[in-house]
Amino acid sequence: MEAMYKLSYGLFVVTAKGDRGMNGCITNTVIQVTVEPNRITLAVNKANYTHDLIVASGEFNVSVISEKASFDLFKHFGFQSGRDVDKFGYYEAWSRSSNGLAYVTEGTNAYISGKVVDSIDLGTHTLFIADVTEMKVLNNDPSATYAYYFANIKPKPQAAAPSQKTKWRCKICGYEIETEVLPDDFICPWCKHPASDFERV
Repeated sequence: MEAMYKLSYGLFVVTAKGDRGMNGCITNTVIQVTVEPNRITLAVNKANYTHDLIVASGEFNVSVISEKASFDLFKHFGFQSGRDVDKFGYYEAWSRSSNGLAYVTEGTNAYISGKVVDSIDLGTHTLFIADVTEMKVLNNDPSATYAYYFANIKPKPQAAAPSQKTKWRCKICGYEIETEVLPDDFICPWCKHPASDFERV
């Protein structure tokens, strides 16, 4: 898995809309695949509420996260579920594109609107192939990479107080759980990574 971490990724807020309103989640899986026609791919974990909204509506926006983003942006869109929280109910740093969907205006440098033309079932994820219907540069701040996020945005883990139980920490997002044995099929509730991405603290 260490070799996989060497791959370079951008970071994005993906937004979509359903009957209950708009929702968004953090992803690192947006790639331009063709220029003519201008198409992108987006892979979304099926456990994410945003996934269901994209399946139902066939549309989404991608807000490109910049190096000016704060950790609060990641907590807001990545560490809670839209099934439990209205992520746009009290969030103000957004605007609406011509497709009627939200894009994030703070800590981002551009947005891209996509209309799904095909999808592929990848087991845990769905890969959406989409035509780009709109795109706009918001500013010239550099785009954040996964490496930049870990080095400069994500807070460093604090030293934990002594505990009788074994503590496990997700190497991806920092989520911690106390349990003697971490089951092989455990999934991080924050970032949806498997037990193999946890380390004993």
